[in-house]
Amino acid sequence: MSFDIDVKRTVGGRSIALSCSTESPLVALVGPSGVGKTSVLDMVAGIASPDRGRIAVAGQTLFDSDAGIDIPAAQRQAGYVFQDRRLFPHMRVRANLAYGRRAATTMNMDDVLAFLGIGHLLDRWPHSLSGGEAQRVAIGRALLSGPRFLLLDEPLSSLDRDRKADILDAIDQIRGRSPIPILYVTHDIGEAERLSALVVTMRE
Repeated sequence: MSFDIDVKRTVGGRSIALSCSTESPLVALVGPSGVGKTSVLDMVAGIASPDRGRIAVAGQTLFDSDAGIDIPAAQRQAGYVFQDRRLFPHMRVRANLAYGRRAATTMNMDDVLAFLGIGHLLDRWPHSLSGGEAQRVAIGRALLSGPRFLLLDEPLSSLDRDRKADILDAIDQIRGRSPIPILYVTHDIGEAERLSALVVTMRE
């Protein structure tokens, strides 16, 4: 089972809930802003805990309120690409990519640089990157951390059409090169359809 998620959490009086059990390696959470899509990613990553429920990814139980299981975030090995990228501003691109890198990753640096097309950016500072360049660097950093699964939070937000196409192509290449499950958040169902993702709609 790639994703087995059945969680509930109340934040500021607002209830967030998701039930999804699937073998699909790419799941897109679709819904309007404020419905709780990012909160679900945070729960899967271990940044936030559900009030109750269960989370399992690729056959490993990460959280189970009934069984008392709550694996710490650092041990879940999630490759999380945040909507605001969160590159370290005091590090050049090379250092950002190397941060948290695991020797056991199935992708080496040269491979990631090549298919993301970011080899020429290694000596640049994050503030000098375009939105698309920064997003590709953020994805590269996540891949080089040796993740068991990827969490992508609105990876195409604030990008123009050409840059969006570049990132979608990169995600396609990730799927072809690595079997890791991907949980993808978007408000645009067209993105999910372009990736042939299993669409799970969240509603208020």
